[in-house]
Amino acid sequence: MTATTAAPGKGVADREGGGRRAWTVTGLLVFFMMVNFADKSVLGLAGDEIRADLHLSATEFGLANSAFFLLFSVAAIVVGLAADRVSPKVLLLVMAALWSVAQVPPAIGGGLAVLVGSRVFLGAAEGPAFPVAQQATLSWFPDHRRNLPGALITVGITLGVIVSAPTLTWLIQHHGWRSALWVLAAAGAVWGLAWAALGADSPRPAGGGATGTGPQVPYRRIFASRTWIGTTLAYFTSYWTVALMLVWLPSYLRHALGYAAGTAGLVIVAPWAVGAAVLFGQAWLTGRLMRRGASGKAARGRVGAGLLAIGAVCLLLTPLTDGRASQTVLIALGFGFGGAYATVAATTVAALAPPGRGGGALGLMNALVTAAGLVAPAVVGALVDAQGTAGYRHAVLLSGVLLTAGAVAAYALVDPERDRTRLTT
Repeated sequence: MTATTAAPGKGVADREGGGRRAWTVTGLLVFFMMVNFADKSVLGLAGDEIRADLHLSATEFGLANSAFFLLFSVAAIVVGLAADRVSPKVLLLVMAALWSVAQVPPAIGGGLAVLVGSRVFLGAAEGPAFPVAQQATLSWFPDHRRNLPGALITVGITLGVIVSAPTLTWLIQHHGWRSALWVLAAAGAVWGLAWAALGADSPRPAGGGATGTGPQVPYRRIFASRTWIGTTLAYFTSYWTVALMLVWLPSYLRHALGYAAGTAGLVIVAPWAVGAAVLFGQAWLTGRLMRRGASGKAARGRVGAGLLAIGAVCLLLTPLTDGRASQTVLIALGFGFGGAYATVAATTVAALAPPGRGGGALGLMNALVTAAGLVAPAVVGALVDAQGTAGYRHAVLLSGVLLTAGAVAAYALVDPERDRTRLTT
């Protein structure tokens, strides 16, 4: 990671973590992730309006959303590797500028082809966002202090949806779905100006928190480690639920549970709010365990497995429960817990990766994980076209089964200290 020269009197605090500049950067990147996930959620919030306007079936709408992830993974790999060598400040600024540009063509007009083309471009620009933002944030802090800033970056995802869902739903209902794209383009531009003025690269070395000048560990050894494999598998199942929340949950609330459009725009906040609470709870618990000398296997592997297991149980129970209120509660808990694995994944891989390998390790993990976003919307769209409202219920059950598999992988495979020792000896 490219380092900047710390100002006199601030360098020690920032190198140790917790200095004013470190928290300024963290705060800006929280807003960065808010814009990022508002961009992702807008089509789901406008799903019925877009399908009516462009005359799309559920399958076609699902494929249009899947197009967002067509180049998402490739960009995550390429830029993730570049983040170990190029200034993250520059990378993040370029990404934000491209997001704003990508919103303009469908905001002006056009049909399905324009919408798909803009989503492919937006996906390529947003693919590296989370791993680069996590790396840029975590590199300001030593490993034992990374849980809170890592959780805050992930909470930016949640806040982006909590803030954007009711706001964009109102815009869509009163001014049309294209107006929401103009608002998002403006939000990206404003963030870019703030980042250009206040953003900075860390004076700390990238990687697992220790400095070193020895030979670089080959990426293939990191990717072959049980911790990296287990974390990636677990995170894939978690991201599946995130993709469904973004694309199909608004329609599920309206068509399967019978909520009105305006009410659905408010109810959809519930799983994201649960996720935010879970993230902070996980950060507190993980930090407490590590301060008491617990291993990464216990503090991250087993805590992460527990989150996914709780989410799995709730989702598996949802179709078996009668009553809209009880189903809504189970959906909120299931998606909230199941979608809250991102911080565990990022801090685990950051602890595993040796210096100079954090960006690539996070980037490839994110690329593989977000392939769930390519598959999940299309699968659910096909289920809805084939089965009607029953397709939504089967999608929930499938998500529960996947989260169960993710919990098993996290519990059985994740042990960052063991695998980091193997990588560096």
